[in-house]
Amino acid sequence: MKKIIAPGICLRVYEPDDADVFAAVVRESVETVGRWMGWCHADFNSDHARDWFTVCDKGREEGTAYEFGIFSEDGKELLGGAGLNMISKLHNYCNLGYWIRQSEQGKGIATRTTMLLADAGFMQLGFNRIEIVAAESNTASMAVAKKVGAQLECMARNRLIVGGLPVTAAVHSLLREDWQASLTYDVQK
Repeated sequence: MKKIIAPGICLRVYEPDDADVFAAVVRESVETVGRWMGWCHADFNSDHARDWFTVCDKGREEGTAYEFGIFSEDGKELLGGAGLNMISKLHNYCNLGYWIRQSEQGKGIATRTTMLLADAGFMQLGFNRIEIVAAESNTASMAVAKKVGAQLECMARNRLIVGGLPVTAAVHSLLREDWQASLTYDVQK
């Protein structure tokens, strides 16, 4: 999968020309996204972005991760990033993660993105289980998990590293057998 287009949103692979905008969006979002994700820092630059794009391309080629930029429906305005990653082929599940640029938070973008990626993960990639893991104090991410119908399974101690320290995280799950989303979107492979 390289692109998922739905009304109001486009998830697509990063292109080399996205690097400068990606770096600017990351720097804009240090206050909110940087609280939870160590890669989001004030010195993030276009070289960092290109390095990330290379990692994303490699993961897609190897089938170990499907990372996307979240864009406006026309594919031009960068709204954030999301992906299906930490894929276990043995147990047929993955992690679903997302971040939204600071100026676009609170508009339902993370929820729509999560619904699209979960549906593609189940219907296109055939996963049985998708996990959403969020630090226990990351109430915004936990709210997204709840909105999409993910089941809170546990609070796992020392599950994530945030700010260099291990923290407890909420582990939510979505299961293919329970998934009933009826979404309209186009997938380009």
